[in-house]
Amino acid sequence: MRRWICFSCPLIVMFIFTSYGFKNQGVNVPETLKVKEPTKVLFPKNETYFANLMVLPPYLGSSYIGFKEALAFKESQGNYFATNTLGYLGKYQFGAETLELMGVYNTSVFLNDPILQERVFYTNVSRNKWILRRDIRRFVGKKIRGIVVTESGMLAAAHLAGAGNVQKFLRTYGNHNVSDAYGTTVSIYLKKFSGYDISYVSPKKNPKI
Repeated sequence: MRRWICFSCPLIVMFIFTSYGFKNQGVNVPETLKVKEPTKVLFPKNETYFANLMVLPPYLGSSYIGFKEALAFKESQGNYFATNTLGYLGKYQFGAETLELMGVYNTSVFLNDPILQERVFYTNVSRNKWILRRDIRRFVGKKIRGIVVTESGMLAAAHLAGAGNVQKFLRTYGNHNVSDAYGTTVSIYLKKFSGYDISYVSPKKNPKI
């Protein structure tokens, strides 16, 4: 009898653990934990990087959150504390002149304040949306150089090269296609960041922080 017990007990234990291990348990995310509107900061104050790992951009849908985080990843991999070789600053890589247009004059404070950077990004999108308001009505849905023009693509391109250069690209039907110092063109951003819903941002003339 003792021999039978010693033989059967391990089998019973293994069966129990195996049944738990292969059980498919779905995970339901509570409504309170779902991201439904822009948050002030989406990057921790932690500058640890793993160079040997492949880093993928965040996917947060086609909302304003998804738009700004995808653009931030292209600009700086989402790093609030980045400064590139040309002196552009922060998560969204702003230049000092652009910051001054929105009332930010201390670049050191800007670089070390993630919440301020988010406010500046929203303000700049709002400003560009105002400048491009007529072009948005005129060109959205049209195809230029094989690219379907969208509002989000225009605003991303304006972040790259300025709203004036986006207007020139559209009004020359792609003949004026400037690039930044690293070779990224207006047309690349028009295509890469097309299709996001930017209705969350209201156009505003000369907005300030």
